[in-house]
Amino acid sequence: MITIRRILLVLFSALYWTFFVLSCIFMFLIAFLIWLITLIPDRKLIILHRFSSLWGYMYIRFNPLWHCRIYGRNKIKRGQTYVIISNHQSMLDILVLYGLFRHYKWVSKKENFSIPIIGWLMRLNRYLEIDRGKLSSSAKLIAEARQCLEQGNSLLMFPEGTRYPGETLGPFRDGAFRMALENHIGILPVLLKGTASTIPKGSLILTGKQKILVKIFDEIPYESFRNKDLKELIREVREFMMREYDRLTHHEGMLKEV
Repeated sequence: MITIRRILLVLFSALYWTFFVLSCIFMFLIAFLIWLITLIPDRKLIILHRFSSLWGYMYIRFNPLWHCRIYGRNKIKRGQTYVIISNHQSMLDILVLYGLFRHYKWVSKKENFSIPIIGWLMRLNRYLEIDRGKLSSSAKLIAEARQCLEQGNSLLMFPEGTRYPGETLGPFRDGAFRMALENHIGILPVLLKGTASTIPKGSLILTGKQKILVKIFDEIPYESFRNKDLKELIREVREFMMREYDRLTHHEGMLKEV
C-alpha cells in the first residue's frame, strides 16, 4: 500500500535530484574557471579542492532530512600528510567526507571518472584512478600516489574497495597500507555511520530523516608500524576500526563535535 509518507519522499527525492543535476552544471562551470585561474600559481590545486569540498558537502548540509555530525576534525593537522582511510557504506560517502574540509586526493575506481560532470571534476582535481581489472593500473597508481605524497598531498581511500552497508566492516585490501609503508606516511582512520540508511543501494528514493556520523581518530604514526608485516598491519587497523565502530554505535552521546 502506498502511503502519504512514501509519496512525499518520492516527490522530495525528485526535487532533490533535479536540484543536484542542475546545480552540478552551474557549479562545474565555476570549478572550471577556478581551475583555469589557479592552475599555475596553485600547483597542488588546493583552492579547487576546497571549492569542490564546499560544493559536495552542501548537498549533505542543506538537505533537511539528513543530520550530519563530524567529530574530531581537529585531528587532521594542517600541513600534515596522511593516508586517510574510511569505511564505505553508500554513494553519499564522498559527499560526506568532503566535509572534512582538508586537502587530499581521492583514490577512486576508474568508472567514477567516466560520470559526466562528477568525473570531469575529479580529473580537474587530479584525483587518482585505478582500474581494478588491470595489474598495470596498480603499478601506475603506486607511482602516482608516491608523487602525490612527496608533493605534500594526503590520499583518501576506501580500503574495503566497495560498499559494505551492514553493521560491520568489510575485508580490507592492502593498497592504502602498502602506500603508507612504502612512503613512510602515517595512517589516519575515519569512520562513517548512517550513510547506508540514507539511500538504499540501487535506488534514488531517499528514506527519510537520517543521522550521519563521522569520527576522525588520531593518526597512526609511521614509526609505530614501520617494522610490522603488511598483513599484521591491516589486521590490527581493521580490528581497531571495528571496535571503534561498535563504540560509535553505542556511545554516540559521549562524542564531542569539533
